[in-house]
Amino acid sequence: MLTVDRRLVSGVRDAAGAADLHGFVQLAIELEHSTIPPYLTAGYTLRPGTNDEIAAAVRGVAVEEMLHLTITANLLVALGGRPRIAAPGFVPAYPTVLPMNVGHSVVVGLAPYSPDLVRDVFLRIEEPEVPLQLPDGSADRGADPEFATIGEFYAALRDKLTELGDAAFVGDPTRQVVDRDWFPADQLFPIRDVTTAATALELVVEEGEGTSSSPLDREGEPAHYYRFAELVHGRRLVADPSVPEGFSYTGARVPFDPDGVWPMPPDPRLEDHPAGSRSRFVAERFTDCYTRLLQALQSAFDGAPGGLRPALGLMFELRLLAQDVLATPDAEGRPTGLCFRYSPAPGTAAGRTPVVTGPAGRAPGER
Repeated sequence: MLTVDRRLVSGVRDAAGAADLHGFVQLAIELEHSTIPPYLTAGYTLRPGTNDEIAAAVRGVAVEEMLHLTITANLLVALGGRPRIAAPGFVPAYPTVLPMNVGHSVVVGLAPYSPDLVRDVFLRIEEPEVPLQLPDGSADRGADPEFATIGEFYAALRDKLTELGDAAFVGDPTRQVVDRDWFPADQLFPIRDVTTAATALELVVEEGEGTSSSPLDREGEPAHYYRFAELVHGRRLVADPSVPEGFSYTGARVPFDPDGVWPMPPDPRLEDHPAGSRSRFVAERFTDCYTRLLQALQSAFDGAPGGLRPALGLMFELRLLAQDVLATPDAEGRPTGLCFRYSPAPGTAAGRTPVVTGPAGRAPGER
């Protein structure tokens, strides 16, 4: 279970107006995004034509995390703020503790798919405060009172918006980003008032954790936590009246073929490959595509809401480039890895963005 600094929840509760919530909602955007590269990496390393059910499950979760990013960014726009996506530091330097995560920290990296990765990392990212079923018997772990949960953070945000009322929604409603080709109207819709904001935040929580009484989200699909648990158990979650929760992992098998996984070094860096090498070239093409995806999202939330379609379309290009990277060994015959970073081309407007340096002169999130 991801825990957050309780001071973040207190900060939300103490907000006097919409502007005071901007920084907190930006953190939510960063959190929702930070899970996408690890999930995409795991999905991309499943060789095409093998482990197709697992690949579809992981890819589906990644797309829904993009939906959650869009929802939280729409909320910030509705509150009169500007999402910061195409910027240095937005992409974490993996391995990392996810944004807002403290206490019983989950260190998340970029690694090829394995059942251990799903059990030890992905399940912990998505774990609700009180899971209905747990494969590892950790239900007795309990929440540390020093920390809050992600669900509690979103609940506090919803409650504060209810307290502030519709007057807090001062953003231009024409800048809300929706796209019916990618997400239906009951999942992605304009956020313009307390009602739509509360509905959107509840969807984010339910798709990740389910509810306190059901492992299913409002579309009737297993929430992320239970979808990943299916992969660990190797069985589908099905209705089961013989158990108190009403569901069990006794459905159809979800087979896993370990030979159907591309090898990849964990947490790869572009600098691991010599400039001018084939492996460096394909890795840089992948990084460039992800940069363009973030720039397209930034454009969408900066007043061109139709930009969501090309942004999400770039995920198809990214998938093809990932296969090229993973199929290309370096000069020593070692596998090449997938590098996620924001790396705009020099000379572009984004490339001239001033860089705030962190430790050792690195920009936040730079590797």
